[in-house]
Parts: sequence; structure tokens; C-alpha cells
Amino acid sequence: MASSRLTTMLRRGGRAGGWLCNTRSHHCGPISKDQPIGFIGLGNMGAHMARNLIRNGYDSLVVFDVNKDAVAELKSLGVSAEDSPAAVAGRTECIVTMLPASDHVRSVYTGADGILQSVKSGSLLIDSSTIEPAVSQHVAQLAREKGADFYDAPVSGGVGAARDGNLTFMVGGGDDHFAIVQDLLTYMGKSVVHCGVNGTGQAAKICNNMLLGISMIGTAEAMNLGAKLGLDSKLLAGILNSSSGRCWSSEVYNPCPGVVEGAPSGNNYDGGFGAALMAKDLRLAQSAAKQLSAATPLGEHALNIYTDICSKGLDKKDFSVAYKYLKES
Repeated sequence: MASSRLTTMLRRGGRAGGWLCNTRSHHCGPISKDQPIGFIGLGNMGAHMARNLIRNGYDSLVVFDVNKDAVAELKSLGVSAEDSPAAVAGRTECIVTMLPASDHVRSVYTGADGILQSVKSGSLLIDSSTIEPAVSQHVAQLAREKGADFYDAPVSGGVGAARDGNLTFMVGGGDDHFAIVQDLLTYMGKSVVHCGVNGTGQAAKICNNMLLGISMIGTAEAMNLGAKLGLDSKLLAGILNSSSGRCWSSEVYNPCPGVVEGAPSGNNYDGGFGAALMAKDLRLAQSAAKQLSAATPLGEHALNIYTDICSKGLDKKDFSVAYKYLKES
């Protein structure tokens, strides 16, 4: 949808006005807070996202996760649960998924107990996992064959942003229902960007995370070198963040313990975005780069470093553990 058309739609609709009904589908407006919404995947990110929907009035969630403790925690907030993705799809017409990798998305959507086994025609499916663009495109095609609409909507911002409802969503999918998707995602994030057709949300995400992995390693190197040169870490971070070296990894998520309050580096690198997940995302970027003959030498080197970090038993630590890895090398 051209930006002028989208602006017109939002001005005529939005939360304060009435949505125009699209006669080609069942979607005629923003998703009612009385309507059950499915949420599948209650990990570090997904659990916070689901809680934000609940806080914003969507207390008719129907959840599923293989981790029963995570399900029990959400149920304690008054939502209901099902024992399979297919069962969730049987009770809802809008489902959000937040899963670790491509294989999990394939299983949850196309498996024997998957969403597409019982999805209702006209349903809206939103996947916030970070996976291969081709997988998103394939699932979208299968969903269309069932009469459902699929959007890839990976996120940026980390666990803190998921908790605080400040995520950025990069959305790939058709123009027709983007405004409805945007309306729902705004309850979990501060920015929702329509990147284009199915798969483009994933494309934007893997580019972002390749840069994030590179910048985290660069920040960790600078902080480690500064410490060895005798600089106070907070002093150095302050200089970096008021100079040309400033970046998200140095200012918001500094990998040196004690520099940024609340960052995983101050909690023994527990919680946050796992090093194994960063390695996965860097691998996705390298796969795309090789297919398209795009030169990404720093991205390749970052993947090699995170692969080695994971091999040393740090795979479940936050990806800012690159600082600890370099310090001990």
C-alpha cells in the first residue's frame, strides 16, 4: 500500500474511528478486545508480549507453549490455554506466534497438530519469530490456501523492550490488512513498519541483527581494550556515548558489567537475547548473503566469533557475553 493510501486508511479508521470493511475478507476492523486471540511461544520475549496484550485489555488470550511452567504463569493472569497449536487455532481467528527458529515455525504451523490443521478461513496469523524469509513465504502460501492471511513480523529491541512494550515490528505481508495488524502490534511495541510483501519483515530483521552482532563485538572490544589501558569503564562508556562511537550496544546494552543498570551484563549475562540466537540470526544473514553474492565479511567474522562463544558453553548467556569471551581470551 502506498504511504498516502495507508495514511488515509488510518485517518479514517484507527482506534478512535470506525474501520472500513474490506469485502474480500472477514476482517472488518480492529480486533475486538472481547475476541479470543491465540498466542503461541511464551519464552523470554513472547511471555512479555503476551502480558502486554493482557495489560491492554486483551484478557481473552488462548496460549500454548511446550514449557508448562510458562503456560501456568500466564494462566495465573486469567487467560486460558490449549494443548496444541491446532487447538488454539480452533478457538481463535487471530494468532500471534513467537518461536526460536525456522524448524519451530514449520512445526507449529504445518505439523500434525499445527495451526494450519484447523485454522479458520479469514483468520489472521502473525509470526514474530526471526526465521528464513523463504520459510515465511512458504507458510504464507499455505495459509492463503486455507483462506487465512499470514504476516511475518519479527521484532527488535530485546527483552527489555518486550517487557516495556517498546518493540519495533518489521512486517511483511499484504496491504489489505496491515492496518489491522499494526493496530494489534502497537499494544506490544512503539513502532510497526510495513516492509513489503511476505518475507521482507524477515529480510529487514536479519540485516538489523547482523549489524547488531557486529556492533556488540566492536563495543566489547573497545570496552575490553579500554579496561586493559587503565580506563574506568563508566568513564569510557560516557565518552563513547557522547562521541562518534556511540551505538545501541554501547549506550543501552553495554556488555561491560556495571556500566548500564539493568543490562544483562550486570546479571552474569543471564536473561536477554541468547548468544545461540544471535549465532542463528548471523547464520541466516550469511545464508542470504551467499545466495545473493552480497559481500558481508564482518558479518561472516561475527558469526565465527559467536559460534566459538557458543562452543565454550556460553550459548545460553546473553549475546553481550562477547565481552566476557574477549576478556578471558
